[in-house]
Amino acid sequence: MYRPLPTPDEIAVWDRLSIHEFGLPGHLLMENASRELLHVLRTEAGPLEGKRIALFAGSGNNGGDAFALSRHLVDQGAVCLVLHSRDLDAYSGETAFHLDLADKAGVAMTPLKGYNLEGLCIPDIIVDGLLGTGFQGELREDYQQWIQCINRLGRKCFVLSIDIPSGINGYTGRPSPTAVKADVTVTFAAAKTGLRMPEAKEFCGRLHIQDIGLPRSIQEQNPPSCYELDDQALSLLPKPSHLAHKGSHGHVLILGGSPGLTGAPVLAALGALRSGTGLVTVGCPRGLISEIKQGWPDIMTMALGPGSQWTEGCMADLADVQSFDAVVLGPGLGRTDGAMDFVRSYVHTDHPPTVFDADALFALAQNPDLTAHLPADSVLTPHPGEMARICGQGVEDIVAKRIEIARTWSQKLRSTLVLKGAGSIVAAPEQTVRLCSEAWPHLALGGSGDVLSGVIASLLAQGLNPFPAACAGVFWHGATGRVLHKDFPFRGHLPQDIAHTLPRVLELLDKPS
Repeated sequence: MYRPLPTPDEIAVWDRLSIHEFGLPGHLLMENASRELLHVLRTEAGPLEGKRIALFAGSGNNGGDAFALSRHLVDQGAVCLVLHSRDLDAYSGETAFHLDLADKAGVAMTPLKGYNLEGLCIPDIIVDGLLGTGFQGELREDYQQWIQCINRLGRKCFVLSIDIPSGINGYTGRPSPTAVKADVTVTFAAAKTGLRMPEAKEFCGRLHIQDIGLPRSIQEQNPPSCYELDDQALSLLPKPSHLAHKGSHGHVLILGGSPGLTGAPVLAALGALRSGTGLVTVGCPRGLISEIKQGWPDIMTMALGPGSQWTEGCMADLADVQSFDAVVLGPGLGRTDGAMDFVRSYVHTDHPPTVFDADALFALAQNPDLTAHLPADSVLTPHPGEMARICGQGVEDIVAKRIEIARTWSQKLRSTLVLKGAGSIVAAPEQTVRLCSEAWPHLALGGSGDVLSGVIASLLAQGLNPFPAACAGVFWHGATGRVLHKDFPFRGHLPQDIAHTLPRVLELLDKPS
């Protein structure tokens, strides 16, 4: 099972049901959280005796965790100061319970309001318990000042954030507009969605996910709406047989290429070959065959039409399209009227499972009526700009609501949808959304998406259904960034290096090749 990524609302349901239906006292869960925080802090920062520790306690449960932790730190011999954001008599519930225990333990406390933070001596450790995962909107000015102080001091000391760095949106992972930059973040039960978004990476530091005793039955009966793809995705890959031959691993057809854009279908073909398909053919206008074929004996070609441009008539030479096991439509196709006519004709023709990418997505956006004819085994792989065209929204809106957009539009299009980018999302009707947190700058170059389309088509051709093919393909492609980071720490690699690295990922992760 992939790691769950509950939203803040979903984790709140787990908490509430654990307390009110299962019967676990809230102050016990808070105590468990504080013990886990202590464990991680000792592991990450070493012995705590004699350490000067400043704890920033907000008004919610994160503040309660900070109060509970401060008691344990004092017992460890640390010198603690809790800086609290509200009057002590305003705290209630389990937070007030642990505040009272901290007070009895002799923890020093002072209100943040009116406190001269500029005069605060640099501590050895800062604990950030200001804001939790439910925070949304814009930070108040006082919170911005407190966070800026933590970050200023944090340049010379160790910073631990409780549950999430204060200022990070628990849904999107974005700072609002600033956030604590932690060395370590300790979150409880499961990573919240925002914590695994790439925007949060520079703020979270090392992420520890700690169990505080939320019953498994509660979590299973209330599953989250998103899971995180990890190395387990590669267990979906077809296992090769020692009796295999070239025909037993599928035949992929790449339909694309136009004057000046012949590299895109070649990269898609390389992605398909490097991910295990047995045969790959590039279908393109006849006048481009020699340009695509040159230097690539591994790739077969199919001439379509008489010239160098796509026309609706090119479909006449695709009479045997059903002989292929999977198709990629769109890399380098161009946006001429003829190319758009070809896409329209292809959609209305019976065809194998197809990955719609690049200019094929442009054609779908220009002709919304075509989407009603997409078969259920279609896979669409838009980046945010292409997704914006399809759904008629701004790119910024797409990026801010990736999971919601992918889920909604996969259902509208009745197809598997891969919303590409840092933190790619895979969605399909009647499936739980998957997030790939493999976000590497090495995948941010032209041609990377073409390679991905070839990988997904290869897995389709080898017998995987669209959703698992997209999940495995997205994670596999994303994980090449790990290897490329070692080989090219400052980038400078070629898009074809992404394709050539695919087999090395399996070796690195000790998966069967």
